[in-house]
Amino acid sequence: MSSIPHAASYYADSANPSPDRPSLLAAIEADICIIGAGYTGLSAGLHLAEAGFKVVILEQAKVGWGASGRNGGQIVHSYSRDIDVIEANYGKENAKPLAEMMFEGAKIIRERVTKYNIQCDLKTGGVYAALTKKKINALEEQKALWEKWGNTDLTLIDNRDEIKSVVNTDRYQAILVDKSGGHFHPLNLTLGEAAAIEQHGGVIYENSAVINIERGTNPVVHTALGQVKAKFVIVACNAYIGDLEPKLAKMAMPCGTQVITTEPLGRLADELIPSDYCVEDNNFLLDYYRLSGDKRLIFGGGVIYGARDPSHIEAILRPNMCKVFPQLKNVKIDYSWTGNFLLTLSRMPEVGKLSDNIYYSQGCSGHGITFTHLIGRLLSEAIRGQAERFSAFERLPHYPFPGGRLFRVPLTAMGAAWYDLRDRLGV
Repeated sequence: MSSIPHAASYYADSANPSPDRPSLLAAIEADICIIGAGYTGLSAGLHLAEAGFKVVILEQAKVGWGASGRNGGQIVHSYSRDIDVIEANYGKENAKPLAEMMFEGAKIIRERVTKYNIQCDLKTGGVYAALTKKKINALEEQKALWEKWGNTDLTLIDNRDEIKSVVNTDRYQAILVDKSGGHFHPLNLTLGEAAAIEQHGGVIYENSAVINIERGTNPVVHTALGQVKAKFVIVACNAYIGDLEPKLAKMAMPCGTQVITTEPLGRLADELIPSDYCVEDNNFLLDYYRLSGDKRLIFGGGVIYGARDPSHIEAILRPNMCKVFPQLKNVKIDYSWTGNFLLTLSRMPEVGKLSDNIYYSQGCSGHGITFTHLIGRLLSEAIRGQAERFSAFERLPHYPFPGGRLFRVPLTAMGAAWYDLRDRLGV
């Protein structure tokens, strides 16, 4: 069977050594069969393997091949819609348990890195930046909201000299520093989590795309050349689900985001971001960036609705990067790539069950690094009979996109263009 390599990226070229894992070529049995070796599947698999379950993970390509191994690598709390919006849309009773869990995903990541000595360049500190005076109000509201729910590591800075001591640019009117945030090498985190699962007896099969899930008391998950009979199944495919489960596919839309990485910048890197924190602005279509372990600038942004792969990634992102750091106008870009995330109509994750023993989680809507680690723990809890926290997300409504697959891309792009125009006009 042909092997699907990682997408060409800085992360793939700087990944820690990892074994080539076999394809599934037989009929086997397990307690838990997980479809997808990204953060959701790996987080759930590790929690369950630690609890003594026999875990098998099936991955269509390689561990961390999708968004989990290509993203910006930034620890950002909460969800794509923050708690105030969740409360307004779904009520205080539904919002409260989600608020109580909004900082847990970051703690899980740090616990995993420490417990299993995962070498992923984990660093502390994040920044949210406002480009306009009006956007400062959003930072003030974010600070008050997060402090209400227990984040005591936040500092709002609106003095230009102080801002530049954190991130050395004239672009921002104010920044919100979150010392409980952070950043890391995302692919190396997946590889470390996969190795931890294997330490506990779990088995991961690569190049083993699932083609069918046979329902039943003991569901059977089929690949082209093998099958897994299990007590429970977790569908953790996110933006790469394809046609495996049409019910899930129609409720969300794959979207592409782009990333570029400069050549090593040496001392200039420390001048750009003296704090070595990761940064994102608070526009609707935001830019995000950070320094890598070897002093490159990793800069991401942009959304391609429908997940087409643009051929001109550098042309899309370099102008944005140079607006933040004009001194990088002539710097060499060593890497550019794209990857897909899954967008839901509500911008909230879709979590639930396809049957009593088949669970799923998808649709983090660009806010998935911490949520995927949280939901992995909650999936483990639910399978072990403690479903209260899982049910807090399961209760959220799931909406299909208007117009179905044919019209969801142009309709969503039109809405995004409106919000992008508002950002540009400062309204």
